[in-house]
Amino acid sequence: MTTRKTLKTLVDARRGVIVPGAFNALSARVIEDLGFEAIYVTGAGVTNMNLGLPDQGFMGLAEIAEVTGRIRDAVGLPLIVDADTGFGNALNVRHAIRTLERAGADCVQLEDQVSPKRCGHFNGKDVIGTAEMVGKIKAAVDARHDPDFLIMARTDARSVHGFEAAIERAQAFAEAGADILFVEAVTSAEEIRALPKRLGPPQLMNMVIGGKTPIFGADELAALGYGVVLYANAALQGALAGMQKALTVLRDDKRVNEDPALVAPFAERQRLVGKPAWDALENRYSSAS
Repeated sequence: MTTRKTLKTLVDARRGVIVPGAFNALSARVIEDLGFEAIYVTGAGVTNMNLGLPDQGFMGLAEIAEVTGRIRDAVGLPLIVDADTGFGNALNVRHAIRTLERAGADCVQLEDQVSPKRCGHFNGKDVIGTAEMVGKIKAAVDARHDPDFLIMARTDARSVHGFEAAIERAQAFAEAGADILFVEAVTSAEEIRALPKRLGPPQLMNMVIGGKTPIFGADELAALGYGVVLYANAALQGALAGMQKALTVLRDDKRVNEDPALVAPFAERQRLVGKPAWDALENRYSSAS
């Protein structure tokens, strides 16, 4: 089964599959190594970790495509890729879908914010008209070569126009051909429980640590009928906390020992980057000469 068919099966099962976010190839390797079933290539994470900037539209198509390609080479899991607003109008969306499909994405997420976008849990967001976003979704559907390639449509209208407006938009996006729906930044448990009852296609619920949406357990979200439970930046926030802890010890103690509670062992780092396999290849090619 291809990664695209695998992802469709996971989403259609509506069992609340947990999908962590990766911001580079090594973080994706960690996610795969720990047994997760799919990966989200996070625009916020790529922006934060590669550019050192906030999630406010600074990431471009070239950056997310490059990271996607590197992650695709590193892991065998299905990839959901955050393409923000599609980097322009419907024609730009068409180009973005073609580019990201070639890079190895299995699903692309598009959102209805105005450009430049903001993190879904920031204040000050605004959204484009429903008709314009419907055109973008239709362009995305038309652009894909593989019919198993999935289109996810996200609306940020909850924060701008209210919950009912977000429902109406999501319904329009489904009618335009979106395979997965994502209503971002709902603010109450009641809204979380209502969405699967109000919308037909599989849905993603975004659990942002410290964000506007109440945190639910994945089992509870699965029972409600969600297809995907997204933790887009849990790995990033954990990495930041780990770096700060290790570097604080280095600053204060002037040394860092190989303490597994503080830093990953040297051998573990080499395992995750596949050094034994590269050593075997080196020996194979050396022997051939």
